[in-house]
Amino acid sequence: MKAILFSISMLATTAVLAQSAAAPQIKTVTAAVGEDSRLLDSLLRTAPQLSQVLAHTDQYQLQIIYTQINRDSHNIPHFTRHTYHLNPQQYFNPASLVKLPVALLSLEKLHTLPSPINRSTIMSTGAAWRCQTPVPFAAPADSDRQATVGNYIKRMLLVSDNLAYNRLYEFLGQKPLNDRLQQLGYPGSRIVRRFAPCDTAANRHTNPIAFHSAAGDTLYKELAKVNPRTPAPPLGPVFAGRAYKVGSRLIHHPYDFTTANNLPLPDITALLQSALFPDAVPGTQRLNLASADYAFLRQYLHLTPHASCFSTYAAPKYFDAYKKYLYYGRQPEAQPQAGLRIFNIVGMSHGYLADVAYFADSLHQSEFLLSAILYVNQDGIINDANYEYDTIGEPFLAQLGQLFYQYEARRPRQYHPDLTLFFQKDPQP
Repeated sequence: MKAILFSISMLATTAVLAQSAAAPQIKTVTAAVGEDSRLLDSLLRTAPQLSQVLAHTDQYQLQIIYTQINRDSHNIPHFTRHTYHLNPQQYFNPASLVKLPVALLSLEKLHTLPSPINRSTIMSTGAAWRCQTPVPFAAPADSDRQATVGNYIKRMLLVSDNLAYNRLYEFLGQKPLNDRLQQLGYPGSRIVRRFAPCDTAANRHTNPIAFHSAAGDTLYKELAKVNPRTPAPPLGPVFAGRAYKVGSRLIHHPYDFTTANNLPLPDITALLQSALFPDAVPGTQRLNLASADYAFLRQYLHLTPHASCFSTYAAPKYFDAYKKYLYYGRQPEAQPQAGLRIFNIVGMSHGYLADVAYFADSLHQSEFLLSAILYVNQDGIINDANYEYDTIGEPFLAQLGQLFYQYEARRPRQYHPDLTLFFQKDPQP
């Protein structure tokens, strides 16, 4: 089908690990923060459509990570990372990017629970503190509407559902969630908030949960959890913008992000890579997941709402490019590019717009990772719903994705990748 073009040619478990004999390391070509890859700098300058943002990178707070993937004669991938204006000390609001680590750690936690609990087991959520909402046990005939870890992950990955994220944040608990991120080697990452108007103390308290058979018998339950102390903000005090709105009232002070979630671009890029290329991640950063978990993640990281056949997501509200910013620009009329699968996670909030993606192109036998974040808030006011997502941010990301797609389609390779794993027929839910 024709694509729209833009004029640019927690815990140790006994889960089964998908392992191989080799574990290649990422080669980083950027010497220090603020030093841009010459290749990346040169390539970006070939696209005039990107010039508006590139000419004002401080205003747009642009950061890019482009990772080349070269396969050897055994099809083992080797990664070379190129960066542009990368600065992990520059705060950006990760918004829905945090849904990927929460999905990964939720799958991992399932392996610590007693059999027969799995991602299709019905889960109920109680309420034991303020700002908590319950999800009572129910066994609807439509399996897509059941409250399960699997369905919550599908909702997060397909349409970035916030309520699904809240349920799995509560399933993990704030302390175990952040302890596991630290253990995996992400000291700059901190996930401490629901997507709900809960204060810092309320977010430390998470709900009791239980798992049930279809008949309603309780298979397992956990009491409510509390983190005695919120993890310290990795960047210290963080403020953004010149003002912010609370309802209709304008507050003439920068918005305080100090207690918000934090997820640096290198960390979320590495987490996506760990989900798609577990063998290429150092053992200390490898998740304790089974091969079926990785297949499940591949399926819902690339599927669109329609292609997923998930019964709750119908047109016109949910369109194919709903969660595909790079390459498609989230345009409702965009049609899928033949032979291209994009496995990604996105974020959009407070003027920050991000997409972290792996591109697999069977037509040109190419593949690469591309991560980008920019800030589109020209009036400098937070929470006024006046952001340039559709006029600047989304077109920029679409053009950026197409630039690298076309570059990678032409880039010489000693060995073409065998992408069979990423183009397998999706398994049944």
